[in-house]
Order: sequence, then structure tokens, then C-alpha cells
Amino acid sequence: MKIYEIREMSNEEIIKRIEEEENNLVDMRFQHELKNLTNTSKLHLVRRDIAKMKTVLRERDLEAQKAVKVNKEGDN
Repeated sequence: MKIYEIREMSNEEIIKRIEEEENNLVDMRFQHELKNLTNTSKLHLVRRDIAKMKTVLRERDLEAQKAVKVNKEGDN
């Protein structure tokens, strides 16, 4: 998943997608332990996608905090 695709999603969509990917990752790890996972590079890609989504959420959270801080300073 590309970062621009993630940035186009809403926070709710990202959170839902993170939950889905984390469940998918658990399943893939289980398959890997049972030697049923043929493409092990998918583990790496899923972990990266989860990290990207969490990064975008964190960036948005920091921007919101910064905006609130600026508004509070402007009120004084």
C-alpha cells in the first residue's frame, strides 16, 4: 500500500484497516509456523503497511494537537 493511498483514507478507515491487517498478520504468522505460508515476504510487507498507517494517524494527531495549542495561545 502506498503512503498517498493511506493519506486519502479517513481516520476511521485507517483504524479499521489496521485491525484487519493485524488479524491478517496473526494468521500469517500461524501459517508460517505450520510451514503453510509460501511467500514469507508478505509478513514484512504487512508489518510495513501497519507501520505506515500508524504513522499517518500519529501525524494527524500531532497536527491536531498543534492546532489546539496555537488556538489556545491565540486566545490569551
